Amino acid sequence: MSLTFTLDPAVTPALRDGILGLWADVSNAGGSVGFVPPVTAEDIRPELVKHLVGMAEGRTRLLVGHDASGAVAATAFFSFNTHRLMKHWAWLYTVMVHPRHQGRGYGRDLLAAAEEAARRFDGIEAIRLTCRGGNGLERFYGSSGYKEVGRVPGAIRVAPGDDRDDVFMLLPLG
Repeated sequence: MSLTFTLDPAVTPALRDGILGLWADVSNAGGSVGFVPPVTAEDIRPELVKHLVGMAEGRTRLLVGHDASGAVAATAFFSFNTHRLMKHWAWLYTVMVHPRHQGRGYGRDLLAAAEEAARRFDGIEAIRLTCRGGNGLERFYGSSGYKEVGRVPGAIRVAPGDDRDDVFMLLPLG
């Protein structure tokens, strides 16, 4: 069984609710996607709305992976630069695979689908992302071709006394 990836799917209530559920489940399982547990879908909704507004304005694109049952199982959002000197690369945000699907290679499949999509974007030569240090994410992204290009020590405060590095990763597409 593998995931089926769709770039720019129609945003339906089912998709919106699926992304909210995915995001909450990933966060509550300890995933590094902008929240710390415990969170609810309602806690996450304002962040999803920001992504959806970006999509409506053409600044953001969504890649979603559905499992065999049709449930939202993975996501990644592309965000495009508006600065004229940085339009040749895109950000990849909110990269997540549902905890029930982890360990099956779906994270690598998601990154491969994101790379394939980005290669079709006009003028995009690289993908940048950031990840929270201390969870092995640098190794995971590195195994998919991303290179660490910067690190800000202690930039992410997960909790009082628990500061993590903000790690910058780059995947050249050339």
